[in-house]
Amino acid sequence: MTHPIDACLHALRGRFLRQRPLRSGSLLMTILGDAIAPRGGRVTLGSLIRLAAPLGLPERLVRTSVARLAQDGWLAARRSGRTSEYALTGRGRRRFAAATRRIYGARPHGWNRRWTLILLAPAPASARAPRERLREELQWLGFGQFAAEVFGHPSFGGAPLRARLAEAGIGNQVTLLTAASVRPRDDRRLVRCGWDLAELARAYRRFVTGFAPLAAALAAGAVPAPEVAFVARTLLIHEYRRIHLRDPALPDALLPGDWVGTAAYELCRELYRALFRPAERHLTLHARRLAGALPAASRAAQRRFAHSGGRALRSDSRG
Repeated sequence: MTHPIDACLHALRGRFLRQRPLRSGSLLMTILGDAIAPRGGRVTLGSLIRLAAPLGLPERLVRTSVARLAQDGWLAARRSGRTSEYALTGRGRRRFAAATRRIYGARPHGWNRRWTLILLAPAPASARAPRERLREELQWLGFGQFAAEVFGHPSFGGAPLRARLAEAGIGNQVTLLTAASVRPRDDRRLVRCGWDLAELARAYRRFVTGFAPLAAALAAGAVPAPEVAFVARTLLIHEYRRIHLRDPALPDALLPGDWVGTAAYELCRELYRALFRPAERHLTLHARRLAGALPAASRAAQRRFAHSGGRALRSDSRG
């Protein structure tokens, strides 16, 4: 008889492997950010190959993907004999830290009805590529685009935003303003202009539908083996982060009633906290660095998803 968690995992892994193109590099980024970064940020190539195998990634694909991540500046390699170790670069650590604050923390709920606006400085036509990268960076931070050179967000601002812009090297290319709309309907018009909440809601509903059977199996008392817990946790965060990093984390006043993103957060929180410890046991058994075993997970990692989605956070908690 098939174990209920095994059946859930088979469906989830199959859904990932049917994706075309198969984004192996993206899945390895999930492993690095969720599992390796909070345990020192260093891991041998052989360990990554072992960790990725039950997720359906062959050794050849892992080697190619890791080499590409190193070439792109996310990882730095060193060797000892025939063993290669990869460590997160400074850029990689900073980027993972920024994503971590967004993925594992609840969104802000209250709002003072003030917007942070970003005006892009004029740029010559020859600067088209850098300007496009600037737009992509602002959208990654959660800003909506209201006009050709105008971006905005209702919560993210102040010192955290200035620090992030400076870190990304774009602080001197923008002008920051704060503003308040005259009428609430103008706020809703800005939301419709800046973000596609309907598509985001569809993605969240697919996530909830896909992972609800796993939650039901755990609630019924099923106990996952360490490897099963690691695979389930990795697929959970992989799918959630791909959606959530597109979520602008708008306050309640600007979201539809019964926003499905809240249900998705609560489901992810419930599953992650149930899977965390057995998945860590799998990492302890099967992941190494050149110096030996990985250190224990940081206290911050052990407190991930500590907040319920219904609990209000300060508006700058988005990082």
